[in-house]
Amino acid sequence: MAYTNILKQIPDSYFGKTMGKKVTHGSLPLINLAVGIPDADTPQRILDALAEAIVKPENQKYLAFQGKAHFKQAIVDFYHRHFGVTLDPETEVCLFYGTKNGLVALPTCVIEPGDEVLLPDPGYTDYEAGVHLAHGIPKRLKLSPAQHYLPEWEKVDTSQTKLIYLTYPNNPTGSVATPEFFQNTIDRFHGTQIKIVHDFAYQAFGFDTPNPSILAAKGAKDVAVEVFSFSKGYNMSGYRVGFAVGNPEIIANLQKYHTHTQAGMYGALQDACTIALNECDDVLVQQREVFRKRRDMISDVLTEHHIPHEPIRGGIFLWLPSPPHMTSDDFIAYLLQELSILAAPGHPFGEEGEGYVRVSFAIDDEQLAEALNRLATLEPLYRK
Repeated sequence: MAYTNILKQIPDSYFGKTMGKKVTHGSLPLINLAVGIPDADTPQRILDALAEAIVKPENQKYLAFQGKAHFKQAIVDFYHRHFGVTLDPETEVCLFYGTKNGLVALPTCVIEPGDEVLLPDPGYTDYEAGVHLAHGIPKRLKLSPAQHYLPEWEKVDTSQTKLIYLTYPNNPTGSVATPEFFQNTIDRFHGTQIKIVHDFAYQAFGFDTPNPSILAAKGAKDVAVEVFSFSKGYNMSGYRVGFAVGNPEIIANLQKYHTHTQAGMYGALQDACTIALNECDDVLVQQREVFRKRRDMISDVLTEHHIPHEPIRGGIFLWLPSPPHMTSDDFIAYLLQELSILAAPGHPFGEEGEGYVRVSFAIDDEQLAEALNRLATLEPLYRK
């Protein structure tokens, strides 16, 4: 296969290669804990709104590239209601056909060729592709468990940095940010050349305290944009809808980019997502409680069996250290062959991910209970 020089720079997508691929496993029924797609159905209110919107003549035509006014106003109202953040719907909101597309497009809309971009390590796997497509230089932002996977800015060289990616709750570690961390981050980079994008895909999943928005920090809109997804909190992963809010300059660049890379978002999707934002706050609460109970199940079993693990404060993943003398891939192979559990190795999430595996708990409680029974048998491996 002959790739272009730009595509040669981009690592293969781990999930692009493995999702849907047939696997060979042990004698037990396979439990797939590799992919983080929430397991519930889309709420009926949203489905009803989508069905009603599909037959509207206005949604069968091209629409304004930057979105329907009522959808953007719903975004503004949602942010004010949940985070106390005031937004301008025209200059501080940009719709995305999927947050992944937006996160990959962002470097093109922020940096110049040769500029440096800091990417969280461990962190979401596809940020790097966007940096290469923008001819930028990706650099590791090392995150350690000793600091709860929050950067120690005083130890990070940002002298050449133009853009920083952050993501809390963190995929894959389950760590969360505090309002104080966000305020300190904004204060540190306010008035510099550096801009920040905060990936807020797992906003709904704050188990011990609500997850804060970076835009709630004083001065944040001068520095940052935040990217929000409908996929996880509303069980709408197949709809491919998200948005960015915040810094007007970045939003304007994103809007121009999208006028050349996509037409206006399908109107029925906008109508359905408007209902989600305006009428489904209770869905986010229910989603949080379902996953909080699963988090508690996981923590209880692993603690009882003396299996070390990173505290799960948010998100939908367990970040599990490999047993001594096992690499991430060794551990993945053991889980698959001995326990018939499919998980994701840690190394696709960055160099700091080696020695861990990512385990999703986006499965029903019965399957989760069975998976935990199997994981409990790992206890002797951690004693060696």
